[in-house]
Order: sequence, then C-alpha cells, then structure tokens
Amino acid sequence: MVKYFILILSAILATFLKGCGGYPRFLHFSIDMGGQGLNSRASELTPQVISSYIIFVSDRNGSQDVYLFNAQKRHLIDLPGLNSFDEVASHPSISEDGRYIVFATSRQGQSNIYLYDRQNQQKRSLTKNLQVEVRNPIINANGDRIAFEIAQGGQWDIMVYDRSGKPIW
Repeated sequence: MVKYFILILSAILATFLKGCGGYPRFLHFSIDMGGQGLNSRASELTPQVISSYIIFVSDRNGSQDVYLFNAQKRHLIDLPGLNSFDEVASHPSISEDGRYIVFATSRQGQSNIYLYDRQNQQKRSLTKNLQVEVRNPIINANGDRIAFEIAQGGQWDIMVYDRSGKPIW
C-alpha cells in the first residue's frame, strides 16, 4: 500500500511540480520513521497537490487524520485544532494560498464537512444542520466555494456552499 501511494504521489508531483525550463523533475521523499515527513509506514490516503502543498489523510498516529506537507520546505505543517481523536477524517482539499482546508469526517455514524481556517486555527462545521450523509468535499482555488456530495432522495447530488456555510446552488 505504501509503495503504491509513493508511486502515485511521485507521478502527481512530477506533473505539478516542475523544474527549470518546464522539464518535470522527480522529487524523492523518503519514509520518515518518526512520522514527521510526507511518507510513513502507515496508510496515506487521498493526496491532493496544490501549489507547494500536499494535503492527505494518514493513520500514522493511531487515528485517521488530515496532514499538510510543504513540498518546497520538505516538512509537515502543524494544524492545531483540526484533527479530533473521535473523528475519522477523509478527502481533504486546500485552497491555493493554503489558508483554507475542507475535509469530511465520520463520527458515530454521522458524516460532516468541516472548514478549517489556518490563519485563525478554527475548525467549523459546514453541514451540522444537514441530517443526511455527506462526502468528498473540494474547495476552489481562492477558498470561497466548497462543493461536496450529499445523499438525498435516494441519490447523490452535488451541493455548493460559500465559506460561511450558506448554499449557493
């Protein structure tokens, strides 16, 4: 599983992070046994590359949490207040400037979409008033719109919210 993740991540990085003259270059991120690097011996899931950020989910600390890696500086970025031990996080997405992160959680059978503001270190539920299953959030480049799937009427539909949590479409 780890080797498969590393191969996929290498392909993604080769596509998005280019060297001088437009030629792709291979970036090697070794496994960090202390869990402070991009790769670990744990499962790393659903990576997304935006600008110099790589956001993903990992169970390296005993729970499935969101991690943010700065590929240029080659280190994990601390996300205080984002992860919760009693929630299973999935499908993180980050705005291009790295300020806003959206992700899905599951807790005691209830799903939710959260928005995390890195500048204010605040996590806020966007879907707490919805009594349906939600999944697969994604945030646009400037961080003002969030799209996600919602189960209603026996099918999955797409909802688009603004950053304050109000439906747009």
